[in-house]
Amino acid sequence: MSPSLPDIIQRLSDLSGSELNTLLLQVFDNQVNKITPPQLLKLYQTNRFVHPSGSDMIGLLKLEATTLELLQTNGFQPIELSPAAQLGSCAVVATASQKKILSATRNTEITADATNALALHIADLKSSGKASNKATGNQRLPAGEIYHFCTVHRHIRTQELKGRGFTAHFKVGCLVSSGRDTGSYEFECTQLLQHLRTLDHLFRNAYAITNIRFKLQRRDGYDNRNPLLARLLDHIHRHAPDLNVSGEEPAVANNYYKGIQFKMIIPFHDNEIEIADGGFVDWTQQLLGNKKERLLISGFGLELLYKLQSGLL
Repeated sequence: MSPSLPDIIQRLSDLSGSELNTLLLQVFDNQVNKITPPQLLKLYQTNRFVHPSGSDMIGLLKLEATTLELLQTNGFQPIELSPAAQLGSCAVVATASQKKILSATRNTEITADATNALALHIADLKSSGKASNKATGNQRLPAGEIYHFCTVHRHIRTQELKGRGFTAHFKVGCLVSSGRDTGSYEFECTQLLQHLRTLDHLFRNAYAITNIRFKLQRRDGYDNRNPLLARLLDHIHRHAPDLNVSGEEPAVANNYYKGIQFKMIIPFHDNEIEIADGGFVDWTQQLLGNKKERLLISGFGLELLYKLQSGLL
């Protein structure tokens, strides 16, 4: 009796990474050898992951450069990431399902979230000692200090999202700040304020958008006897009264962020759009095995914003 599909899946899952990679390389090679040029065209025509984005390439590239230059002036070092990420970059440390990510051979996946790739880069810098003796770009990284990185990257995800502006791949701008807990929520207060200030400055000066507002949402993961939300709101209102920041309790459970999630909201015609999202995550804690590690991530829909402002949507 031939093995059933579940049996085959289990047997393949039990293979080592190198064994599975060798097998898949041969399988893909066999499959490609059976494809004719006309069939290749038909496959291309029905594959939503491989078509061009539809954006004006030069216009978007100019906006990317302006974005990265402004983020750099705000203390975030730009990094050009690889198109490929380590297999498991999202699913191992976060709540994302690997089924929503385009997995590949050679222990890789197509990048689905640049903040996860940046978290791995930071963990590597810290664990290998590179942070203390190797320059990254134009910035030297002293050991023990807070690291600020940014990037603009094209993401690809497998879930099909309905609605205007949603495509299988899209450009996102990302900010990441990593450090250590020094007590009294110092990292959380100072770094969240820096992210909000930077995003506010970016959208006002690079994209000419005003009437920006932020909302903070409490999430699990911190000691509720010393509510983080109240501490953050007090710090932001005292040090940046010009920012429009409010707080609210979560409407639904969210295990992705720890302590606080924030959203950035901008006006568009007679409506509002949530254009940026971020919060604290425990990825570097997991990667480095150290509960003192702190990581704050932010992401904003750069290509979506460009399409909205260009009248492409």
